[in-house]
Amino acid sequence: MEAEGSSQASAAASESQATSERIKLNVGGKLFETTLSTIRSAGPDSLLFVLSNRPANDPNPGTLRTHLDEIDSICRVWTEIAAVGSESDAGLHFYDFSSSRHVGSVHWTDPSDPRIFKARVNAITASETSVFASFDCPHRENIVLEIDKERIQIVSQLGRQSGNQAKHMVPSKLTFVPATGVLVGTAITSGAFGYSGYIRIWDPRSGDVVWETNEPGAGRSSRFGDSFADVDVDAEGLSIFKLCSKSGDLGMADMRRLGDDPWVYLEEKNPSMVNYGGEVNNLLMHCCWGQVFVGRGGSLEVWSRVQAHGGSIEGESGREGLFRRNFVDKRGDSERGDIKKIEGGGDRLFVSREGVEGIEVWESSHTSGAVPVS
Repeated sequence: MEAEGSSQASAAASESQATSERIKLNVGGKLFETTLSTIRSAGPDSLLFVLSNRPANDPNPGTLRTHLDEIDSICRVWTEIAAVGSESDAGLHFYDFSSSRHVGSVHWTDPSDPRIFKARVNAITASETSVFASFDCPHRENIVLEIDKERIQIVSQLGRQSGNQAKHMVPSKLTFVPATGVLVGTAITSGAFGYSGYIRIWDPRSGDVVWETNEPGAGRSSRFGDSFADVDVDAEGLSIFKLCSKSGDLGMADMRRLGDDPWVYLEEKNPSMVNYGGEVNNLLMHCCWGQVFVGRGGSLEVWSRVQAHGGSIEGESGREGLFRRNFVDKRGDSERGDIKKIEGGGDRLFVSREGVEGIEVWESSHTSGAVPVS
């Protein structure tokens, strides 16, 4: 018994000594000295607590250290290779996650134009053979580059432009649509006078812009003054969705029938569900699995295509089908903080919130597609 008690006391002493040892953390390039006990003081739900418990010699690490201080854009290029970019560091960089190594970089340069230097990446997307990335420079020149996957070399340039106007901004979101072979780019800015921006579609084969709309004041819009706060593309469904900044309404355009004013609007028929718009300042959306996920402040909702009666589409007699709106989270979840980013992958939805440590992971076993309604 004495030996057992002595062993337990020794183990406790060793653990206490380990947690009191001072360590250094690299935070944004600056070193901070602290102790393990301080890092773990927030409890097991803390991200720092979880990271501090990982073994230093983990044979299968789940993270890869890059040379960038921060990553703002990332896109899977091959099974084990990702393209990453930063708005604070120049270039598009490729990393092999299987071997934890940097495999190549692409920079936007122009020897004939001294303004083109330190070009940063704002958005990335990929097709079967190419990677598309939007770059901008300190003097506001910007471009979309097409990069060959195999050679990691630039093969074409799309939409070079310069200026501070909303219609000349660098695309902050890019989506490649495999069915039609086109590239959709969007740019949105907000200020004292509201939101403004553009949606632009390029054909990479010719380099031409095949369709474009600007808000506010584009075409014969029936929602003049209600500019989009966010835009996303359902590449499989060949639809573009926009979230209106003032009304909070969700608009949809069929990519096969684009024109001056192609938008139809999803209308909620249940009065108890209509609570969007108004004072909500943070609006964003993400399309995946044939559904549209919308963040309004701290609340998360989903619009799903249905086969029977539900939310209708204003002005089109249901030409595009019907949608049903549901809340994904509970009231307690929505009070944790404003949603800043939504991404989907596999059967999981990833949500980050302002001022909240870590990432929410929502999982569903249901496949996307039409949702039957009784």
